Amino acid sequence: TASCPRTVIHEVAADLVAFLLFKYRAKEPTTKAEMLEQVIRDHQDHFPDILGRASWCLQIAFGIDVKEVDPSSHSYILVPTVGLTWDGLTEEQSLPKTGLLALVLSMILLQGGQASEEELWEVLSALGVYPGMEHFIYGEPRELITRVWVQEQYLEYRQVPNSDRAHFELLWGPRAHAEASLMQVLQFLLKLFSRAAGSLLLQSKVSRSNEEQGP
Repeated sequence: TASCPRTVIHEVAADLVAFLLFKYRAKEPTTKAEMLEQVIRDHQDHFPDILGRASWCLQIAFGIDVKEVDPSSHSYILVPTVGLTWDGLTEEQSLPKTGLLALVLSMILLQGGQASEEELWEVLSALGVYPGMEHFIYGEPRELITRVWVQEQYLEYRQVPNSDRAHFELLWGPRAHAEASLMQVLQFLLKLFSRAAGSLLLQSKVSRSNEEQGP
C-alpha cells in the first residue's frame, strides 16, 4: 500500500463527510463503490482509514451514524446517532444538529443525571460553542438547548431549588429517555474523547466542502 500524507487523508475524509451529508439530506443510501468513484478516487487503498475518520466526524460533529447494512455489497445508510430521531433539518437549516444534542445528553449523564447550566457552557465554550454566538452547524446554541430541545422534550430546563440566585440545570427529558440508549451514549463519549484532537481540522474543511456541495 502506498503511503499517503496525513493532510491528504484529512482532506479526502472531509470531502467524504460533505458527500455523506448530502446523501443524508437526500435520504439516500450509498455504497463503497460510489464513495470510491465520487470522492476517494486515487486513494482507494486508504478507504478504511478515510471512512473511519469521516464516520467519526459525522457522528461527533453532526450526530449522524454511518451503518453498513449489507456487507456483501458494502452498502451504507445514514441515521441519527444514539437512537435519536431529531436532526433539526429544515429548508433553511441544511446541517444536522444531533451531534450537539448527543453531547449535551452525554454531559448530563456524566454529571449523574443533571448538569448545571454553568458547567454545560464551560465545557461547550471549550469546544467553540458559545451562548449567544452563532455557530456554523448549530446556529444559536442557547436557544437550541433551552427552548427547542425543551419543546421537543429531549431536555428539562429548570431552576435549581433553594439557590441564592437564579441557577438552572438540565436533565434528560422524556423523549431522550424513550429514544436514547445509555450504552450508545457512553460509546459516543468514548469516541469523542478518543480522537478529539483531529476534529478541528476536519470540521473547518467540512464547512468549506459542504458549501461547495450545496443544499
